[in-house]
Amino acid sequence: MLDELGARLVGLAATDRPCVVGCSGGPDSLALLCLAHHVALDPVAAHVDHGLRSGSDLEADVVADTASRLGVPFLAETVTVPTGPNLEARARAARYAALERVRVARGAPVVLVGHTADDQAETVLLNLLRGSAAAGLGAMAPRRDTVVRPLLGIRRAETEALCASLDLTPAHDPSNDDVSLRRNWIRHEVLPLLADGAARDLVPLLARQADVLHAESDFLDGLARAAWPGDGAPSAAALSALHPVLARRAVRCWLGPPPPSLAEVDRVLAVASGTHRATELTAGRRVSRRLGQLYAARGTVKE
Repeated sequence: MLDELGARLVGLAATDRPCVVGCSGGPDSLALLCLAHHVALDPVAAHVDHGLRSGSDLEADVVADTASRLGVPFLAETVTVPTGPNLEARARAARYAALERVRVARGAPVVLVGHTADDQAETVLLNLLRGSAAAGLGAMAPRRDTVVRPLLGIRRAETEALCASLDLTPAHDPSNDDVSLRRNWIRHEVLPLLADGAARDLVPLLARQADVLHAESDFLDGLARAAWPGDGAPSAAALSALHPVLARRAVRCWLGPPPPSLAEVDRVLAVASGTHRATELTAGRRVSRRLGQLYAARGTVKE
């Protein structure tokens, strides 16, 4: 099974060694660690504890035991995420920042994370609900800068089966069962209901559509950046002069992650046209216009 799944890893290059594997102790990341070792990527297992629930520190032991069994290095990182709004997003940002610190310290070219085809399908639906348009429906890239998602062509059931075949006992994160969290709601309720109604497994379909839309999105992003580079404090008039399709793309490229909704993009375009002086966006971002130029910053705006 290691050979078969190892041949289906995506986004990797021959130079991606050593690598850091972000490992939560769940089946996906444990399987990724084993596969990275199997294909000789010289992995370093890195566990990040957010300290948001009791017992989360014990998951590091699961990762450490697997790393010891494979004979690969193990590192444990602890981050502090203050309570408040957007907790999931802030915890994710803290996790990636910790993994990046490990990558730099170890001199590794990339960080591998264990998102599967099932995660990709869930992300498509999640971004659809956010109104993130084609860019969001392209979901996760196999590779973005120093982050690689080698398991995007592999199913969650396959990572679980691999762990079972290797006699590994993954940790179970109880927060993954909480359907009050939108991704979990999509995973446990929405996607199964849609699959029942369609009488087919929708994960491969959604994942294929994500691949196509991601390629198209990258192409359109290139056109948008060429038309409106967005460097420094870019021209509001130049943005307003673009065709709306390119203008919306240009705004998304300029703002970067998290991807803005269509309503947010349109508010930015309203600022560019002079209809509004400024607007607030998700993640505490603020876009304003001064002397014909656009500025993006963190803060609060009074309308």
